[in-house]
Amino acid sequence: MVLPIVKYGHPVLRQRGDKIKAITPELQQLIADMLETMKVAHGVGLAAQQIGRAIQLTVIDVRGIADRPSTLELNGQPANVDAHMPLVLINPKVRPLDAPVSGPEGCLSFPEIFADVSRPETVEVTAMNEKGEPVAFRCGGLLGRAVQHETDHLNGVLFIDRMTAERKAELRAELDELHAETKRELAKEKK
Repeated sequence: MVLPIVKYGHPVLRQRGDKIKAITPELQQLIADMLETMKVAHGVGLAAQQIGRAIQLTVIDVRGIADRPSTLELNGQPANVDAHMPLVLINPKVRPLDAPVSGPEGCLSFPEIFADVSRPETVEVTAMNEKGEPVAFRCGGLLGRAVQHETDHLNGVLFIDRMTAERKAELRAELDELHAETKRELAKEKK
């Protein structure tokens, strides 16, 4: 089922997600719904906060994006990124491995808003997968950026928080309008 994606201004986007303690049939259905929602929205990642749930769950799929390559290492060996997509990360922990580099980002909760954001090129990730099994890997390129972007969401951090002050100032009118529009929608729902 395709779920509605909440937009900037919705308070859930600023909430730190609760840790997931068990893999339940409801959680498995939510994962399936999030994967479908992400695909329909043409996104490469979707965090639970973006569909209104403050929990530590994100889905990622970087297949088919040739202009922004990804790297993946499992047990110290290079791995085929596409073979491991889509990726489900539960309670992820991310550790930067090198210096930040600037790169383009967008967000499904910020339609048509894009900016360069500085993030470490490569990260080490530990999490659980959709079966509750531990996973550990290193990733870089677009996958590394997506993992960091989505993990930020799980902690209530948005990509606008990582932009330069200059870029945020350039986008101020668009951000303010999106925020106000979301607040109007939320007010209508309460009536």
